[in-house]
Amino acid sequence: MNMNSIMASQLRSLQSTVQLSVMNKALSVNANAVTDMLQSMQDQPAVHPYKGSAVDVKA
Repeated sequence: MNMNSIMASQLRSLQSTVQLSVMNKALSVNANAVTDMLQSMQDQPAVHPYKGSAVDVKA
């Protein structure tokens, strides 16, 4: 093998590694954001616009 093909192969490997690293970091950041969002939603009671404020009676 000549030097150019070895360097090209190493460059492809490095590019793949960097892409995977960036993707893993992005997934980690998104997972943390989703976790924070879900935890903040649990702290807030869900208020329905009209349930509990009126009673419908059918005769």
